[in-house]
Amino acid sequence: MPASVAIVGAGPAGAALGYLLARRGIDVHVLERQTDFDREFRGEGLMPSGIDAIRQMGLGDAFDALPQVTVRRLRLFQERRQIFELDFEAIVSGPRFVSQPALLEMFAKEASQFGSYRLDRGFTVRDLVRDGDRVVGVRGDHQGGSSLVRADLVIGADGRASIVRKRSSLDRMRNEPVFDVVWFQVPLPDFWDDHVRFFLDRGHFAIAFPSPHGGLQFGWIIQKGSFGELRKRSIEEWVEALRSHVPEDLADHLGRCGDDLRRPFLLDVQCDHLVEWSEPGVFLFGDAAHPMSPVGGQGINIALRDSLVAANHLVPALTQGEGIEHACRAICNERLPEIRTIQDLQQRAPRVLFLGSPAVRAVVRHVLPLAARTGLAQLVGGFLFRRFAEGTTDVRLRV
Repeated sequence: MPASVAIVGAGPAGAALGYLLARRGIDVHVLERQTDFDREFRGEGLMPSGIDAIRQMGLGDAFDALPQVTVRRLRLFQERRQIFELDFEAIVSGPRFVSQPALLEMFAKEASQFGSYRLDRGFTVRDLVRDGDRVVGVRGDHQGGSSLVRADLVIGADGRASIVRKRSSLDRMRNEPVFDVVWFQVPLPDFWDDHVRFFLDRGHFAIAFPSPHGGLQFGWIIQKGSFGELRKRSIEEWVEALRSHVPEDLADHLGRCGDDLRRPFLLDVQCDHLVEWSEPGVFLFGDAAHPMSPVGGQGINIALRDSLVAANHLVPALTQGEGIEHACRAICNERLPEIRTIQDLQQRAPRVLFLGSPAVRAVVRHVLPLAARTGLAQLVGGFLFRRFAEGTTDVRLRV
């Protein structure tokens, strides 16, 4: 008999896999904690690898119609001066910043045309339901009461704070990243065009890029554990502190529109991976299995690529109602090499910038401008961007 699936979490990983399974006639029940997708800021950067994954799903036209902005260049500033520019278009193509609420609604709408698909919003999963040593469903709160959902396979796609992972025997993480990110948004300045800026200045790091919602999205990168001190200040105070580390045009803009700052919140950065993603009746993927650092904008892209590989293995197993545990292990084995490579790249630079000795930081301070003048920075930046943009393995949808 065909097997049924309960997917916990309708973020990019769960939403994409739910669509891919439903279109192959598999009974899919998606459980989403939020009542809508318009939540606090989440990663909205889609690299060519993530866009390619969506096109392989047959959703390219629907995706192109979503609110989005393409950035074509990266400008790196050190101590408020631009030291080099990287042309994305000369390497592959520019990243797109896409409204995540609109992206998730697109997946839900496309999946809802299949009779085997069901999405329950406002469903908070509390625990796993077991029969012996096998998970056979989840229990949670929905519409003001307790609810039980049974399934042959429970898929945890509920992000870095995954309740499915915590209630399983798989909850093991090791690495402790050295930084967090404070995200906020201000109105888009008139002088901003199709580029993203990254700022380095005496222990302060920030990134800014145009938002698909019409503003300028800021990420202020701070040392992990230091947000408590920052939170003691007023928003006006820490915006004023940030102004001293960005170029004059942007500092003036922040000074004029500080009162319009929207939705500041702290992203508790994690970057690690499980070596096993499944146990009987449970499978984890996306950030639930390998929370990604925001470095390189990889979260959505890796999640979408996970979904393609998961569909390749799960569709035949679920359709036949057997070999499901083997399929789950095969997904993990296929995806781990890319996860490990990307996470290693994501963690190198922050560890040098935050944990390096004063001598190391001084070398970086003087070497970067020299590398920019000689063209070496552009070569290295282009190599790294290609790794982040295209992925490190070939991922093809086969079902």
